[in-house]
Amino acid sequence: MTDFVAHPEQGLAWVTGASSGIGRALALRLARDGFDVAVTARDHEKLVQLQREAPGPGKIIVLDGDVTDARDMERVLASIEYEHGAMALTVLNAGVSIPIHGEDMHREDFEKSFAVNVHGTVNCLLPAVRHMQARGHGQIAIVCAVAGYGGLPTGAAYGATKAALINMAESLKFDLDKAGIRLQIINPGFVATAETATNTFSMPALISAEVAADRIVSGLKSGGFEITFPKRFTYMMKILRYLPYGAYFWLLNRLTGWKDRPLVTPRPAAKAMARDPQAV
Repeated sequence: MTDFVAHPEQGLAWVTGASSGIGRALALRLARDGFDVAVTARDHEKLVQLQREAPGPGKIIVLDGDVTDARDMERVLASIEYEHGAMALTVLNAGVSIPIHGEDMHREDFEKSFAVNVHGTVNCLLPAVRHMQARGHGQIAIVCAVAGYGGLPTGAAYGATKAALINMAESLKFDLDKAGIRLQIINPGFVATAETATNTFSMPALISAEVAADRIVSGLKSGGFEITFPKRFTYMMKILRYLPYGAYFWLLNRLTGWKDRPLVTPRPAAKAMARDPQAV
């Protein structure tokens, strides 16, 4: 029972991290396709603005919440199921990207990354699976990233969390298939968002959040486990991870010019969280 594909007549969609970027664009696209979409993030005003922009025929349902709070996510799921209707589709998108420089590492950057990207995903995944399992079907997609394929400059925290999500989904798929719940992963390349706008390096094959949302919707309708785009970039990243380490590090240094970059100036510990993007 792995062929379930969610349609608007079967229930709501739930998108986390919907206040900006891919999550926001995806919520609007799903609403345009007829889904009523429950959206969750910490920024209430941005969610309300998103609700106003819903193109129809589906509507946007604002359910504020913090994915790092397990009880809060239980509350959100209960509200969806018992106040708004059955949930057919879940896209777990909330996340943060905090760059890590090896010569200037701070514990709180790692803790925040794992709290949001990994534990936050689990906090949403558990109640979503429980509700879908009771009905015998459902569809869940977890937004990971090609950064999870292998180590990249500044990606010690972000890439590690995305690798963890990929492995977690691969492992869970065996049992969720039997439960009638389709589990997918979404591995985008570079997408133009407020976060990537601060990147100081080249971002090949950069696409807009709206194009990313279109690719995700197409992938949700397909039978594949992985939704990845743009393939001209993400497939190259897949190939890189199979190289011997000597070739891998040499090639990435050459492609990014990272070896020739100066070391960063250490930042005061008290300001360590100042760069925490408000993505959830």
